[in-house]
Amino acid sequence: MKKKLPELNTDNEAEDFIDTADLTEYDLSALVPMQFEFQRKERSITLRLSDPLLEAIKQEATRSNMPYQRFIRQALEKAVHSGI
Repeated sequence: MKKKLPELNTDNEAEDFIDTADLTEYDLSALVPMQFEFQRKERSITLRLSDPLLEAIKQEATRSNMPYQRFIRQALEKAVHSGI
């Protein structure tokens, strides 16, 4: 049986843990991928959407655990990078 991850309360605790722990000994199945946005957003746009579409977007964003504007931005980035 794999070990449970310890509770780490500071960045320093987390860094020390990562530097010294053998992560293969721990159950990492509950971890979820995270994305961080570092690039500054310089521009603002206005986009007209139908009410049903906006509500569907907000529901999907909620399911994805993110603000709906970030959800829209990520959908646009994905479309641009995949060549759609």
